[in-house]
Parts: sequence; C-alpha cells; structure tokens
Amino acid sequence: MAEKTSQTIYIDADPGTVMGVIADIDSYPQWISEYREAEVKEKDADGYPKVARVVLDAAVLKDTLVMSYEWPKDRQSVSWSLVSSSLLRSLEGTYRLSPKGSGTEVTYELSVDLAVPMIGLLKRKAERRLTDTALKDLKKRVEG
Repeated sequence: MAEKTSQTIYIDADPGTVMGVIADIDSYPQWISEYREAEVKEKDADGYPKVARVVLDAAVLKDTLVMSYEWPKDRQSVSWSLVSSSLLRSLEGTYRLSPKGSGTEVTYELSVDLAVPMIGLLKRKAERRLTDTALKDLKKRVEG
C-alpha cells in the first residue's frame, strides 16, 4: 500500500461524542462537503456501519465508492477500506481518537491509490486536502 497522509486536530468534545458523529455515516452529506450521498448498506452486531456506499465529488475525484468498516471494541478508532470503485485501486483510512484534556485529539490517516496514473506529489496534495477538509468539517459538526 502507498504512503499514508496523516493529520490531527483537537475537538472540544469527549471521544464518545466524536465517535458518535463519525459513526453516523448516513449524515455525512450534511457536513462533509465532498460527500453527495452516503448510505449504510450493512451494520455489524453492535449496530455500527459495516458496509457503506458513498458518492464522492471532490475536485480531483468524482466516484461512487463502497467501503468496509472495522470498529474495535474500545471505540477509540475506526478503519475502512475500499470494496469497489470505478477510479480507485485502493483506499484505506483510519480515524484514531485520544482523550486530551476536556476534549479529543483526532488523527485521520488516508492512503489512496488511483486506478489511473497520477504524479505522487498531486496524489499526496489531494490526500492532504481530503484529510484537512474532513477534520475541519468533523470539528465544526461536533462543536456546532
């Protein structure tokens, strides 16, 4: 798998609240600007999303993705990987939550491998833009 892009942000809310927003995949189009549609297709035994379909419309990437999610029992992280896409060969992402003071430090790691060639510098720039936007949108959604 290719290199991962990683960014971190502080959110003034407890990890449970932050993870609750992250787990509500159906609401992503309401607060993530690049998501046009999001639908949970399958849930795990605990009711967390296991498979979801999203329609992504980012500047460099417009595609419908199906992703598989893994939720560790401690609920301090969630990871996802690509099941299907027209434009991507692979996509792996992770949110890691760490309590910090009265809030939460959230780290977002993302690695994308396009099915079409793209210069590494442009790919990393796109990954940075996606992680930066997602973290800022998450912070805004949680903090109000």
